[in-house]
Amino acid sequence: MQAAGRAALLLALTAAACAFASPLTPGVLDAPPSPSAPPPAVADPVPPPLNPQELAARVNPTVVTITAEWGYSGIAGTGFVVDPDGLVLTNFHVVENATDLTAVHIGNGLIYDASVLGYDKTRDLAVIQLAAGTDLPTAAIGRSADAAVGDSVTAIGNASGEGVLVPAPGKIVGLDSTVMAQSSVDGSRNELTGMIRIDADVRPGDSGGPLVDAWGRVIGVDAAGLSDEARLTRAPEAYAIPIDDAMAVVEQIREGRSEGTVHVGPTPFLGVGVRDVSAFNGSGPSQGAAVASVQYDSPAERTGIVRGDVIVSFDGRPVRTSDDLTAEMVTRRPGDLVRLEWVTAQGLRQQKSLTLDTGSPTA
Repeated sequence: MQAAGRAALLLALTAAACAFASPLTPGVLDAPPSPSAPPPAVADPVPPPLNPQELAARVNPTVVTITAEWGYSGIAGTGFVVDPDGLVLTNFHVVENATDLTAVHIGNGLIYDASVLGYDKTRDLAVIQLAAGTDLPTAAIGRSADAAVGDSVTAIGNASGEGVLVPAPGKIVGLDSTVMAQSSVDGSRNELTGMIRIDADVRPGDSGGPLVDAWGRVIGVDAAGLSDEARLTRAPEAYAIPIDDAMAVVEQIREGRSEGTVHVGPTPFLGVGVRDVSAFNGSGPSQGAAVASVQYDSPAERTGIVRGDVIVSFDGRPVRTSDDLTAEMVTRRPGDLVRLEWVTAQGLRQQKSLTLDTGSPTA
């Protein structure tokens, strides 16, 4: 094989030499040789992966630990800076119930009051603003589209809510995965699709932290991991939201566009928990948002809606599923007057107008 390679090389060099050794025609100046083709472009060398200390030095100064409180309860989470003026990306479930929100910036050690600018509940993403945040180092954003199974990654976050960043190294073991995530606060479930699956030991408190590649570029947002109990008996398993999807939500919130599943601004509050109508609903509506719970002194309760009612219309538009009601609320703001139509458990159709309150996340 080496001899054949040398022969091919010699042949190429000989052919080139022959091209320049053609005899001159008497009395005629030889035409200048045509310019040679430019050498092929040489790709920039790929830098070596960062060691754990280098990775921490590059990523940690862009991360914040988050404390979300409501009443006497609260949870801890993580986020990372995507704009030097204090814009932070995290999970929606970290801030969902917050009436008071604070963040500690790992880079400078300062504690910031924070507010929720916007969120996408279905994709478990939220953008918060650090009050008086300025000139903060931002995370290096990579491309989740370039991620591949087998790539080395590290999930970084506020593991177990201790206020200290803990790296969880691992590898990508799946792409475009689906997981049913369960809230550790209220037990509610949310199906997340298109996720990056990893074998890193992501813990409660890591939610919203960056999943970075071997060079410290963020390729995902940590969203789900095993419970403390499951970690005792199962191999590490966790899921992250692809950063390409997450940054699209960030840009929409920056632009102030409440549409699709993204809500921008203060949260409107109706005060009902809903589910899809059961196929075995009997004589009730076959479609709608079935009311599973009603919060005390909420607009819904003051209007007379009770558990077991089925909401079938919102401002004249049909509500066929619980997602339809959620989509209607995305574009609303506190103080909006809306008209609801619902069917009671006794089959009576009701219509009333109500004014939406301000709910959490805190605005």
